[in-house]
Amino acid sequence: RELLPPWLVIIAGLTGIMLLCISTKDVPITPLRTKYGIILDAGPSHTILFIYQWTTTKANKTGVIRECSSCPVQGLGVSNYSDSPQKVGKSLEPCLNWAQKEIPAEQHSQTPLYLGATASKRQLNITHPILSDSLLAALTVALKSSPFDFQGAQILSSPEKEAFNWVAVNYVLENFFKYDWRGQLVPSGKGMAGVLSVGGTSTQLTSKVEEENQAPKEGVRLQLYGQTHNVYTRHCPCHGTDQLRRRLLSMLI
Repeated sequence: RELLPPWLVIIAGLTGIMLLCISTKDVPITPLRTKYGIILDAGPSHTILFIYQWTTTKANKTGVIRECSSCPVQGLGVSNYSDSPQKVGKSLEPCLNWAQKEIPAEQHSQTPLYLGATASKRQLNITHPILSDSLLAALTVALKSSPFDFQGAQILSSPEKEAFNWVAVNYVLENFFKYDWRGQLVPSGKGMAGVLSVGGTSTQLTSKVEEENQAPKEGVRLQLYGQTHNVYTRHCPCHGTDQLRRRLLSMLI
């Protein structure tokens, strides 16, 4: 067997001595940065400000978020300010100021802010479009004056709203993904739940259409956690809580 050249042995020895003499330290791991987002849910009777947070961790290219706090806006829903749009911004100020304290100041300019209006605002947009536009403009001015990154104020269509409800319910039920015993995100393997949403004037049943060729044209296509979901809402007018209350009163009378 041939011996190693002397010069190679000397270099290896010097390298070992240097490694022993050089001081070592732990390489710091950059912590995951927490990001924030604000959603204003402008419903028919009231408005609620929700703060969400997430990190850079994603499950199949979709973020993993959680609701961290909320602030109910005092007063009635935004549609009730149609006669005095200048007052709608004032009604949002307490919750916007509260959000500034909840979210670190250095992240205010990077925190997206979005408002979604639902049923009553849709109705106002149909019956009084000019009043609806002025109210939406007043909301935009008020939200743009906040230190957050305003992304827009929009009147959600019924299919969009119910699709968001469907996502929220299945997200909470961990039907999209789950955490395994190691704390890592893995596919859930469970089916998707349907959602029955009972409102004041109507009821909506939202579910996923399994076969793509059976997806209705008015459905919503969602790409979440590496999968495509075709979500369809069946609208049942005159089956809301208001109609139920009227029927009960008529029976009592």
